[in-house]
Amino acid sequence: MSDEDAPDSEPTQETLEERIDAIRGEFTSIEADLEPIRADLDPIRDEIEPVHDTVEAAETEDDLDEVEAELEPVRSDVEAVREEFDAVREEFDEIELPEPETDEDDEEESDGEEDDDAPDGPIAELETEQEALEEILDDLEAEIDDLEDEVDDIQSDVDDQRGPYATDVIDEVDDANGDIESTRWTEEGEQELRAAVEAALEDSNAVLGTSTSIPADEPLLDALVEALETLEAEIEAADLDPDDDADQIASLLEITDELQSGVDDATAWDDLQVREQLRREGYYDVLDHVKDFPPEWHALKVHEKRGNVDMVLLALESLGSDFMEEHCLEALERMGPEEAIEPMLQRANRRDTTAMSILGKIGKDDEEVVETLLEYVDSNPQLQRPAMRALGEIGSEDAVQPIANQLVAEETVVRSSAARALGLIGDTRAIEPLAERLEEDDEDTARASAAWALNQIGTERALEAAAGASDDRAYLVQAEAEKADLEPTA
Repeated sequence: MSDEDAPDSEPTQETLEERIDAIRGEFTSIEADLEPIRADLDPIRDEIEPVHDTVEAAETEDDLDEVEAELEPVRSDVEAVREEFDAVREEFDEIELPEPETDEDDEEESDGEEDDDAPDGPIAELETEQEALEEILDDLEAEIDDLEDEVDDIQSDVDDQRGPYATDVIDEVDDANGDIESTRWTEEGEQELRAAVEAALEDSNAVLGTSTSIPADEPLLDALVEALETLEAEIEAADLDPDDDADQIASLLEITDELQSGVDDATAWDDLQVREQLRREGYYDVLDHVKDFPPEWHALKVHEKRGNVDMVLLALESLGSDFMEEHCLEALERMGPEEAIEPMLQRANRRDTTAMSILGKIGKDDEEVVETLLEYVDSNPQLQRPAMRALGEIGSEDAVQPIANQLVAEETVVRSSAARALGLIGDTRAIEPLAERLEEDDEDTARASAAWALNQIGTERALEAAAGASDDRAYLVQAEAEKADLEPTA
């Protein structure tokens, strides 16, 4: 066989060492690239400080323009630092650590102990160096994030102090007009709209010195739209200055707020049946004439605050919008009421992960709840994680073994979630499998979760197992191990 026909040889120990040295050189180069980036941060902080003083002293639009002029070079400097950092981070992310390769035939024929183990030492050291450098990158990125947030906060302060403007008023009128034009209204709703628009025109005429009215020779909705378009044109023609005419603009905004509230409260065709049902049930009784959009959302917030679980459940059942469903479920998750168990069970049976979380927040060790959640413990990660978390929060002893079985799942996130769920349950039967995960799992997050869970269980045996990982190769695991004070809580 010629040299050309010979198969490619496996990487030798020498080439592996060369690759490790090359990667170390890349690490050193990255650390060097970070130094000028880090050195740029303090001067930027010095630039930001006087801008804070300027924005606090600003009183007029011209003053705010000056603030933005001072802020612009700071923003540019921060963006430049971010761009430089991202380039270094990308370079770091592209580095791939080598894996020792072995020939299966050679492995069977030789004892291989020295050859198989030899690459592990330097590669393990390289992994530690990589983790340390990543921590440096994370810390520096956090500092850059803080600077970006500070610039954004100043810009937000400027934006908050600006105006209001006549264009804000025009936009409000245009929004209300768009709602009128795009919605199908009941006869009752049309008359409610007429009253709202008439009131807005009367008050606006008083502010602007105009005489706009609703045309009498057109269909009502067309006439309302035309009248509001005329109002927009008159506001624009008034050429109101945000400083000199601030009081007029503020008055017009109050008028348009009332206009929008009137439009929101007018009876739309699609809303009629649901709103009548909610009104009969007393859902809106808590509003006390407070205007918010939509009114159902404002009422929901009041019902949550007052602990009216039945009304929150009524809204969830009656209102079909994704917006209201999301807020109803969020309210139930914060409240955690036992009255929500049955409807949340129905949703959980339809693979609703938010409902699973709510069942966990309720925390009642109910047989039907546990059985429903256990069905998802051995499914897919998207369902396993919320189901195991909920079972952990419930503290179900029946769930210990099924969840412990997931400590050897293929996906790291599932193993980690299983460990944390067992920690929440706190059953001592989980100590041995958790200790085994802590000792044998290849993934740092899974080992850290196992250590956390052992600390949560808190018995002497559990704490000893957690403390045994104090020399783990990953800082994340070491940190959890150091929390084991060997003073059992149970």
